[in-house]
Amino acid sequence: MRIKAIYKDKVLKPLQKLNLMEKEEIFIEIKKHRISKGILKVDPKIVDEVLDNEELFE
Repeated sequence: MRIKAIYKDKVLKPLQKLNLMEKEEIFIEIKKHRISKGILKVDPKIVDEVLDNEELFE
């Protein structure tokens, strides 16, 4: 399962509903969403598609 979340008030908050049972133990991998500014002018939707494609980062 891959989801987006926001870190606010020292709590990681998912931006969508999670299909998990109460008290279910899980592992979390955190990757920062980084975009360089001022280098290229690119449609943010394209940037998100590239960043979501794990095959490009193997």
